[in-house]
Amino acid sequence: MKLQEDIIRLILGLKIKQLRIEKGISLTDLAAATEISVSYLNEIEKGKKHPKPSKIATIADALGVSYDSLVSLQLSKRLQPVGELLHSNILSELPLEHFGLDLSRLVDIFATAPAKLSAFIKTLLEISRAFDLRVEQFYFSALRSYQELHENYFEDIESEAETFLTTHGLDPEFTPTLPQLNDLLLNIYGIETELATFDEQPALKPLRSVFIPDPSPKLLLNAALTEQQQAFAMARELGFQHLQLQLRPYTSTWVKVTSFEEVLNHFRASYFAGALLLNRDRLVQDLQRFFSLPTWQPEFLLQLMDTYKTSPETLLHRITSLLPRFFNIKQLFFLRFNHEPGTQHYSLTKELHLAGLHNPHASLLNEHYCRRWISLTLFNDFATMPGGGPIVGAQRSNYINSENEYLVIALANPSERASETVSIGLLLNENLRRKVKFLQDPVILHRMVNETCERCPALDCLERAAPPVILQKQEWQQQVNEVLAQLQQPKTQQ
Repeated sequence: MKLQEDIIRLILGLKIKQLRIEKGISLTDLAAATEISVSYLNEIEKGKKHPKPSKIATIADALGVSYDSLVSLQLSKRLQPVGELLHSNILSELPLEHFGLDLSRLVDIFATAPAKLSAFIKTLLEISRAFDLRVEQFYFSALRSYQELHENYFEDIESEAETFLTTHGLDPEFTPTLPQLNDLLLNIYGIETELATFDEQPALKPLRSVFIPDPSPKLLLNAALTEQQQAFAMARELGFQHLQLQLRPYTSTWVKVTSFEEVLNHFRASYFAGALLLNRDRLVQDLQRFFSLPTWQPEFLLQLMDTYKTSPETLLHRITSLLPRFFNIKQLFFLRFNHEPGTQHYSLTKELHLAGLHNPHASLLNEHYCRRWISLTLFNDFATMPGGGPIVGAQRSNYINSENEYLVIALANPSERASETVSIGLLLNENLRRKVKFLQDPVILHRMVNETCERCPALDCLERAAPPVILQKQEWQQQVNEVLAQLQQPKTQQ
């Protein structure tokens, strides 16, 4: 309903502006003819105001058109692509307000060159269909852009988490325990937690948790979850409740996505959980100690996971929120890889890039990710680790044919999820060299890497999983262009 009202205002404003410009009437002239102020007319043309019928009639007379034609939602041929855009569901799907964008300004841009911009939008839609991009993928991409816009740090949620700790007498120097989280859910919000095997409902087995709302709210936790995973699920539910996020999913694993607001609220509740379980000030102090170590000590990260009773993914994702704000380390990425046991297939299931799109990043073409990445080689360590405990790895990755080098730290916990690794990559620059004292430790493996095998020129690579077909095609295209350029040069006179 709200969007429909916006459309009516925008179309009226566009029609008035187009007619005024076509007839060579300035805003000042139109204001004098209608006795409506220039500022109010400007607001009408931008779609921010909708005048009374009597004022619309006065404007119509001044522009030499009928009242009915002016209030009609039909647009001229020139503005027809804008009308199609406004009446499509595209704008309703775009989370404009979260990116500081104004709908009227966006439509005004489209109105200046409607045919070209309409063609551009259609091209994007065709690309999305060609690559089978679903609506939820669009939402998740928009969420990543939103996180990157804010450097993945949200002061308002940090403050809410600290307020929650203070209000309920929790010491920020200690991570809330499972019994404490359980009592908070029950005593504050009347939500019972229950371990469920989902044996009677096999379809629910992949889910970590299910929330059942009123009249008797319950949080069902998959009995296969570790204590760390149970704690995060409870903390996230506290986030939903404390932040009063009404539009939300009821399962921890996405089954159906209905709106960007739902995706955003799930992220906000998850961010709250991370801030609640890994206190900001406390973790910043621990990271300062970690970066001050003279040598690479993976045991420190293992100790952090034990101290905060957290999973590798929660720890590293929380670190990406704090590095830009408190260490000025802004050029970084976060990756989560999944591996199908017994296969050579690795899929990048989650990524976040701050201050630019770093390598590596997801490939939509089913290419083979570089087997030299520590994120992938860590899978090989699973079988050799006794007890299946957490694994830590570090690597300095130099990208072939690039000046970029990253310090990559990867974590995995086979006992929690045997087919998953998470990693963060920090771009090597002067700031990182000053901050991270163990950076030059020779124990840290130094490797030349690339994006995917299909694009890699390292023909002698022992880890290669596919021939460099894309690179070869690019080289052929370059050779053809060079030959064509030579043929087109005028012959020099003898």
